Amino acid sequence: MGILRGIDEDSVEPIVAAAISAGLETLEITMNTEGAPRLIGRAVKSAGPRLMIGAGTVLNIESMKTALDSGATFIVMPVVIDEVMEYCAQNVIPVFPGALTPGEIYRAWNAGATMVKVFPSGAFGPGYFKEVKGPFGNIELMACGGVTAGNIADYFRSGAAAVSFGASIFRKEWLAEKAFDKISDEIRKLVAALPPIGAK
Repeated sequence: MGILRGIDEDSVEPIVAAAISAGLETLEITMNTEGAPRLIGRAVKSAGPRLMIGAGTVLNIESMKTALDSGATFIVMPVVIDEVMEYCAQNVIPVFPGALTPGEIYRAWNAGATMVKVFPSGAFGPGYFKEVKGPFGNIELMACGGVTAGNIADYFRSGAAAVSFGASIFRKEWLAEKAFDKISDEIRKLVAALPPIGAK
């Protein structure tokens, strides 16, 4: 999952095209980005069925409803926000709350998470996922933070079901330079480094 934060409107279509061409399947636009609802709508129109577009950094029910009205198909939060979790569960909307400690991860899953976003993953590494999956083998985990082509396979082998990345790929200088080919190349490196399905 790619995380877009602070992008400008003119970059939406090129980023969507770069993501699709590189093999990415999911992209979120954070709600603390200026004009996020408009950007989400534009991304959804540009992507069509080729890329799932969601909203990130959702902090309350109002923000969530604005995102959904704009066309977002899933919701990502930095923490568990009960009213958002409840709404998404009742309306069968994929929701990805953030958590870190075993207690937070367990609470997020029991609250109805589609998958729990573990952040900051980079501070703990793939080994942390292996430890957490010991008692929580049924909980789906997403690594967020510090994911690179060099360690992405280790995250999956250690129990992550998905990974996400943001500024390490969607770099400010590349966005400013409109260097969308560089962004696409970096995404391709991540995709190419994925372990084969079923590999341990």
